[in-house]
Amino acid sequence: MSSSPALATPSTLDPVRDRWTWTAVVANLVGQILIIVTGGAVRLTGSGLGCSTWPQCEPGRFTPEFHEATSIHPFIEFGNRTVSIVLVAIAAAVAVLVVLDRRRPWSYRRLGLVPVVGVVIQAVIGGITVLVDLHPAIVGSHLLISMALVAFSAWLVVRTREGDGPAVPLVDRTTRVLVRVLCALTALVLVLGVVVTGAGPHSGDEEVGYRFQVDPWTMSKLHAASVWAFVAVLVVVLVLLRRRGVTGRPWTTGLMLLAVTLAQGAVGYVQLNTGLPIALVNLHMLGAALLAAAVTFFVGSLRTRDS
Repeated sequence: MSSSPALATPSTLDPVRDRWTWTAVVANLVGQILIIVTGGAVRLTGSGLGCSTWPQCEPGRFTPEFHEATSIHPFIEFGNRTVSIVLVAIAAAVAVLVVLDRRRPWSYRRLGLVPVVGVVIQAVIGGITVLVDLHPAIVGSHLLISMALVAFSAWLVVRTREGDGPAVPLVDRTTRVLVRVLCALTALVLVLGVVVTGAGPHSGDEEVGYRFQVDPWTMSKLHAASVWAFVAVLVVVLVLLRRRGVTGRPWTTGLMLLAVTLAQGAVGYVQLNTGLPIALVNLHMLGAALLAAAVTFFVGSLRTRDS
């Protein structure tokens, strides 16, 4: 039987938590987004096998060895692994600060487990991608799990800054239903985006141009259609908020989500019509991570919780 947060015994770590928990959960969110960018650099430059083994980079060495014949690929892959190690440290700090904070209910504290468990799972999957020669399904799942971790990490930020009382909706039932549709469309957009990338020339291995046996152009059109459906639902939600006089954080967060979505769509169309340059594709991956976070913040803004 868990104790009530109000009756929890004070801990000597409480002052440390009060000072560092917010910093830790925000750093975790930034790190989860950054690892998508560095992982994208690995994929887009064909550096997925830059290190020939895992967890070592080369047999007997954890770091790449520089010599005249060395390409840039081992260093890009090693850089991504280094960011992963930093992310593990941040996730561990989040676990200590959040999970062990008995002043907060378990519904909040358990969120602190997600980053550390997720990073460990991602490290294992990263090793598997090397061992299976960048199988597209494994590479794609690696990215989708990262997107899920971004969403969970953003939700942890939302829960950290709000109270633990009952959640009180700030919008009507119709709007809440449409927001659920918006969340489902977010998942569809991300999944189709992974399929598009896995079917095209940036599938992860520069020697294999097309990994998924689907037409890249057809998948691109399906992906674009899902984005337009997302935009349509989001606009309807914003119109409902405006008509019902909902202002403040829900309105501001909704506008920010619309801006992120439109910017992401613009990058998508430009990259498609300019031959998929690596820089734009990686920017598009960053935009996808920001979209996952923005949707989460928007959902969190539509309710309030007192202490």
